[in-house]
Amino acid sequence: MAARKLRRKAAPPPAPKKKVKKAAPPRRRRVRRTAESDRLYARAKAKMPGGVSSPVRSFKSVGATPFFVKKAKGSVLVDADGNRYVDYVMSYGPHLFGHMPKAVATAIRKALPHGTSYGAPCRAEVELAERVSRLVPSMEKVRFVSSGTEAAMSAVRLARAVTGRDLVLKFAGCYHGHADSFLVAAGSGVATLGIPGSPGVPADLAKATLTATYNDLASVEALFKQYPGQIAVIAVEPVAANMGVVLPKPGFLEGLRKIADREKALLLFDEVITGFRLARGGAQEVFGIQPDLTCLGKILGGGLPVGAYGGRADLMAHVAPDGPVYQAGTLSGNPLAMAAGIAMLDSLTPAAYAKLERTAARLEKGMRKVATELGFADRLTLNRIGSILTLFFNPGPIADFDDVKKSDGAAFSRWFHGLLKRGVFIAPAAFEAMFVSTAHTEKDLERTLKAHREALKEAFAQG
Repeated sequence: MAARKLRRKAAPPPAPKKKVKKAAPPRRRRVRRTAESDRLYARAKAKMPGGVSSPVRSFKSVGATPFFVKKAKGSVLVDADGNRYVDYVMSYGPHLFGHMPKAVATAIRKALPHGTSYGAPCRAEVELAERVSRLVPSMEKVRFVSSGTEAAMSAVRLARAVTGRDLVLKFAGCYHGHADSFLVAAGSGVATLGIPGSPGVPADLAKATLTATYNDLASVEALFKQYPGQIAVIAVEPVAANMGVVLPKPGFLEGLRKIADREKALLLFDEVITGFRLARGGAQEVFGIQPDLTCLGKILGGGLPVGAYGGRADLMAHVAPDGPVYQAGTLSGNPLAMAAGIAMLDSLTPAAYAKLERTAARLEKGMRKVATELGFADRLTLNRIGSILTLFFNPGPIADFDDVKKSDGAAFSRWFHGLLKRGVFIAPAAFEAMFVSTAHTEKDLERTLKAHREALKEAFAQG
């Protein structure tokens, strides 16, 4: 009998194993490292006062040591230890389009092969001057310098020469750089470090600076009455931004214009912060007030060291070599800064300002909402105009430097550190502004508001 082949029945395939979904490991929050920045700071302190090139950078007022920046791009700073921060300092204002915007970077690269400094005129400074005068009509003529401090100092010298008067009227909390005439009751780092003035400023020179109260026309009138025919210039930040953002009350700037005209003094707008940031024509365009003289700063060069002062042609005719008021600078009109400035001003489109306003408004709304949800809204004041804003740890309202000084510095410091450890960088000083750029994204804002929520809890945890 033939052997029978038995067909082996194929075994059924094994039932698929049920995949057991493993619980995701808890997300580890990235720990902020500081070792390399700490080493750099130790080296810096051995050779530089306070280990920094500008006092606020020391983080002294917030009880910490600074991080050192390795690089920056768009809305982000990266420090020496590789930590990344959403940046709202933006080099204290000039980076309207974020760090290293393409147009500015390209302009610098194109200019670089032609040289870095000439000590002689170049075409770019003519072209930039023409643009400045077109955008800011009150600046019929312009003199380029290397910083906002130099611009303010030179403008005051010009005002004194033109009027034949010695006294300067400024406002408590407004900052116009560190020239001797302006270190009396100044804002910014002077206020942050609690310095009432500065040693090294001669007493007689300090007496030549009179201090009024911002937003208080009566205090201005009183000084003109006390010193009749002696005040050369009223110097003011049209929007105070160096004691935090403090907006002018309706009628304040108009009142200054009227007083200056009546008293035959000059009106100087320091637009180092507001120039080109609030509008193509600066704060004077926004408020419709034309000063006699204007100071511009680092925003004019897209963040490169540059400044300018200018005004009516008859006033600027007194500046050497046309007139006897001497002011000079080897690096003034620097070709790299001028090229960057042209690219910067040519990028100021209505679309750019619309984006800045949308982003800043979204940030303001989110910060207010968080404060309200946490029950802290009545302990805070948030002031904003355009793309600059300040959160004061003070119930407000905030109208002048005395109001600002009532803020809770300890709570601000805790908020600052709460933001920093979550990757959000604001100025390490309660008397400064936050600056929004077109490079800030929705993701940046979400991260910022999330950090703000936790930082506010920590700020008020001790009271």
